[in-house]
Amino acid sequence: MTGLAAADPKPKASPRLSVVMVVYMTGEALGESLSRVLADPRVDEFVIVDNGSSLTEAAQLRQIVGQDPRVIVVTGQGNVGFARGANLGARRASGDLVVFLNPDAFLQPGCLSELESAIAGQAVPCLVGGRVLNEDRSEQRGARRGEITLVSALMSLSQLARRFPALARYEVHWENEATPDQVSPVPTISGACFVMRRADFDHVQGFDEGYFLHVEDVDLCWRVRRAGGQVLFAPRAEVIHVGHTSQVSPIRVEFHKGVGLARYFRKRAETLTQRLVAWALMPLIVITAVARPVVWRMRGRAA
Repeated sequence: MTGLAAADPKPKASPRLSVVMVVYMTGEALGESLSRVLADPRVDEFVIVDNGSSLTEAAQLRQIVGQDPRVIVVTGQGNVGFARGANLGARRASGDLVVFLNPDAFLQPGCLSELESAIAGQAVPCLVGGRVLNEDRSEQRGARRGEITLVSALMSLSQLARRFPALARYEVHWENEATPDQVSPVPTISGACFVMRRADFDHVQGFDEGYFLHVEDVDLCWRVRRAGGQVLFAPRAEVIHVGHTSQVSPIRVEFHKGVGLARYFRKRAETLTQRLVAWALMPLIVITAVARPVVWRMRGRAA
C-alpha cells in the first residue's frame, strides 16, 4: 500500500453551459452573432429572449429553432427591457453556467472556454467578464471600469480625471490601461459578454428589473461585490462588440441610460445627504445623457 489515492477512471464532466441573449430590433449584426454562438461546440443551450424583433429578425429566429435543438426562443412578453428579459432567459436556461451575450457581439474562438476556466474554483458569488473589443480589435470603452460612484462619474464625464493627475483615481474607464496577462479583479465589467454560475446569479437575485436598458450590468457588479464576491476580467475571453447597430433611436437609448444612472446613484446613497444629492442631480444626469447623441451628430456634420 503506497498511500496514494487511486486515479478516478471517469473524467470530470464539464458544467453545462447556457448562453442567454436578449433580442430587440438589433439590426444586421444579429445574424452573425447567432451563427457565432451556434458554431461554438461549448454551447449546450442557447436561450434567445425575443423582446420584439423586426420581421426579418423573427424569421431568422424561427429558422434556427428548426435547425438546432439547442435553441430555445422565449417570446410573447413584448419589450419588457433588457434586465427583465435577461432574467426571463436565465430562468428558462438549465445550465450550471450562464453566459449573457449581447446580440451585436461576436464570440471569438475560445471565448467561452476561457470564461469557463476563469470562473472555475472561484469564491462565490463571482462574475467574470470578457475582453470586449471594437472591430479594429482595440479595447472598447467600458469593457473594464473602476468604481462607479456619483463623484467618479462626474469626474470622468467632465474629463477632469484625465486632465489633472491628482484626480486620476476617479477615472472610471480603464481601456487605455495595460491589459493584464491573466484573470484579474476589477470593480466593473461590460455586460456585453460575461458568465456567472447559475447559483451565484440566483443568490444575488439576478438583474434589478428596475432598469430598463443600460446600467443594469454596473448594478449587478456592485451587488456581487457587496455580497462579498468578486468581479473578474478575463483578458483572453475575447468578443467583438459592434455597437450602434440598433434600429432604436439613439436619443431613446441614451434617455434610458441616464435614467438608469440616476437610479444606480440613488441605490448607492447611504446617507440622507447623499440621497438628496442623487435626487437633485437626476435631471442633470438625464439631460446630459440625452444630449450626447445630439453632440455626436453635430460633430459628424462638422467632420
